[in-house]
Amino acid sequence: MLETAIIGAGPYGLSIAAHLRGLGIPFRIFGRLMDSWQSHMPKGMHLKSDGFASSIYDPDSDFTLGHFCAERKIEYSDTGVPVRLDTFTAYGQAFKERKVPELEDRMVTRLERLPEGFRLGLDNGESFTARQVVLAVGITHFEYLPAVFADLPAEFLTHSFRHHDLEEFRGRNVVVVGGGSSATDLAGLLHQMDADVTMVTRRPTLKFHGKPQPGPRSLWQDITRPQSGIGPGWRLRFCADAPGVFHYLPESLRLEAVRRILGPSGGWFAKDMVIGKVPLLLEHTTERAEIKDGRVRLQVRDARGSQREIFTDHVIAATGYKVNLERLKFLSPEIRSQLKTVGGSPALSSKFESSMPGLYFAGLTAANSFGPVMRFAFGAGFAARTVARAVKNSLRGQTLSSSVPPRHELHEIEFPETREKVGAASGS
Repeated sequence: MLETAIIGAGPYGLSIAAHLRGLGIPFRIFGRLMDSWQSHMPKGMHLKSDGFASSIYDPDSDFTLGHFCAERKIEYSDTGVPVRLDTFTAYGQAFKERKVPELEDRMVTRLERLPEGFRLGLDNGESFTARQVVLAVGITHFEYLPAVFADLPAEFLTHSFRHHDLEEFRGRNVVVVGGGSSATDLAGLLHQMDADVTMVTRRPTLKFHGKPQPGPRSLWQDITRPQSGIGPGWRLRFCADAPGVFHYLPESLRLEAVRRILGPSGGWFAKDMVIGKVPLLLEHTTERAEIKDGRVRLQVRDARGSQREIFTDHVIAATGYKVNLERLKFLSPEIRSQLKTVGGSPALSSKFESSMPGLYFAGLTAANSFGPVMRFAFGAGFAARTVARAVKNSLRGQTLSSSVPPRHELHEIEFPETREKVGAASGS
């Protein structure tokens, strides 16, 4: 039986694999390399995260994004120079080649629970068992479309996740619905390629990250608004640097923090691409969407209650992502039904382990347990160190268990909350 299988080959999956490899723990990792970034982000975009917060993590920290850019002579700065999408995807390829050559470009089509582990089925027909499984599936399965768009055919409506090459929209009329980074990136890039684009958002204003100031920060700035991997300020510093502490906050406080902290906002570099160039319908809610005379007819209402109609060739819904385990169709019905959830996401222990022993989640699916940093590549370092340590400790536990003298009778103690069984020597 294989020790560990990793599903997902983005920053989280690659980081966890690199850490397991560093510990000499056998594993297999599956997925399309950097798929969300290579296939589902628009060409020409930049990462919202600063350079220093956009690395993939190996245990020795000797192949950061900064190291990669220095090797390739690509312009780079820890802050102030936006990271291009093509730079980040090329870095992911190089990280895989150097740190995770084990990656298999295969998709897991089935994951089932066994008495002593899990059975995985691959798209090439192979089936095997693993003692532990880590799901680092990213945003791939969780695109969110508001119900108002449910009846629009795919030829007239797409989620922002579906667009890498925007060439098909050159010269066409497009409405982008949303007010976050995906919306501003798309609107700005569409405008640059001569699309007739309009943004519709419920928000009263568009928010953008502040542009980093050139030169070193002052001591006063470091004290009042310390820098972090997800933005400046003490609140963000706590979320970025202490996800393990965040995990122990009351559940209601965690869910509220994940919902409110770092809401929709664009990168500072996107502001000049949008403001004054792309028509904005702020504080407008879409109430109806239908096809009329071969075009999309949107009925929107503003904050004062006034209605208007918008006709367009295509709607792109930049409406974000919502974790829903039912969307992970490769999980068996048994697993999906038995996993304990928190706000729709799997409830995780301090080790990223779900209520089903041996099944771990990392990345976006872990945000409700460890905070908003899990929505960013910066969180992959903490996740990789923690999961690798948990896997290593589980191996140590198996070794200790197997070394117990046979004369000790073992009884199974079952905990309903986790369905986890542990051994206890009689008379203890």
